[in-house]
Amino acid sequence: MEQSESVEATADALIVVDVQVAFVTGIEAVPDHAGLLKAVEALIASARAAKVPVIFLQNDGEPGTADEPHQPGWALHFPALAGESVVRKAADDGFDGTSLHDLLAASAVQTVALCGVLSEMCVAATARAAMQRGYGVILPHDGHATYDVPAGPGGSAEVPASMAARAAEWSLGDEITIAASVVDVRFS
Repeated sequence: MEQSESVEATADALIVVDVQVAFVTGIEAVPDHAGLLKAVEALIASARAAKVPVIFLQNDGEPGTADEPHQPGWALHFPALAGESVVRKAADDGFDGTSLHDLLAASAVQTVALCGVLSEMCVAATARAAMQRGYGVILPHDGHATYDVPAGPGGSAEVPASMAARAAEWSLGDEITIAASVVDVRFS
């Protein structure tokens, strides 16, 4: 796994994973949602300035969930601009049953930067699927987040969200580039 405090990584597309109102605002927001939103906003601005594809994944939750389609929590926190794509999905993997691969291929994308929520679920599943399809993947450490993991069976302790997010990064293996911060991600 390529990880360094000084690594600069270059991507030719940005995928914003499930940064939806339900997960980043109010009492149901991921811990440090304000920091995450600043990081994601910086990545979006950088990608837009470089005129690379910006693709927003939007999870369609089950009826009664916070991200149920067309309910307030389902809305994207950062709206897509003209020319940007919104890809709705029903699975953790943003490629599963969607047009994501076709959108990336149409723009000859080779390396994607990923950001969003939840680290161990949709972010990790989309990162793995991208790598399986031959894309390079950059994941900035401060560009994704998740919830605290509750205490488990056998007396295991609660895992703080920041540690769960870090474990999700580590689980992606050697092929991914982990940038220390979104400021280390370049677009061209």
